[in-house]
Amino acid sequence: MIGKIETPSKGSVLIAGVGSVQGLGAAIARRFGREGHPIVIAGRSAEKLLATRDALQAANITVEAVLGDVSKPHDVQGFVKAARSLGALVVAVHNAGSNRPTPFLEMPEEDFEIHWREHALGGYNLARAALPALLEHVNTGSPIDENRSLFFTGASGSLRGKANFAAFSAAKGALRNLSQSLAREFGPQGVHVAHVVIDGGIEGERLLSKLTTLKEARGPDGLLGIDAIADAYWFLHHQHRSAWSQELDLRPWSENY
Repeated sequence: MIGKIETPSKGSVLIAGVGSVQGLGAAIARRFGREGHPIVIAGRSAEKLLATRDALQAANITVEAVLGDVSKPHDVQGFVKAARSLGALVVAVHNAGSNRPTPFLEMPEEDFEIHWREHALGGYNLARAALPALLEHVNTGSPIDENRSLFFTGASGSLRGKANFAAFSAAKGALRNLSQSLAREFGPQGVHVAHVVIDGGIEGERLLSKLTTLKEARGPDGLLGIDAIADAYWFLHHQHRSAWSQELDLRPWSENY
């Protein structure tokens, strides 16, 4: 645990899979943090995690940073413990996992398994650790009277497999199906489980550091803005339970379906 600070009164939010300050995980943290929620950010890169923590603290957001890997159950239990130390857990987000396109016949078994561990197993581990905490105060008259939410970041690969994306699509498809099963089991118990399909390139550090001319080539709003995506997570968390979305797909106005 890195940088513990005083506990505020609102429920805590855990985002697993946070890297660059110009990434989606950091944007989700900013969106909930500026509304007064204490935040736990978790990720595998200490350098990026600490830089993001410092930026959030500079914006007067209460935040802890926890180094760890969602594919390791013990690490994920630590993420949830850190969030609960800041207050009742109200939101947990699985935002972890990378994508390494590879021609199928050149892909070693290890690479296929790594994708599965980051996305599918990571989602399982987060759900196993977070759901008991999310359920703890549902419909109990808790002072923190708000929805409880478990969200998974998906991708185009959740819905369809493209050439060279076999490992990524298999893992993301598994994550999507996991979210559907959990929604059917835990929605009736008061936890909003939703899967967010990111159908397009994200205007963040990960993509633009590799494809430096992509933003200009796509034109205005041709990539998904990280803060706009974060607004969608905020919207999902505040949906009335009589009209919950189980899946929300997001894409730029100019993206091909």
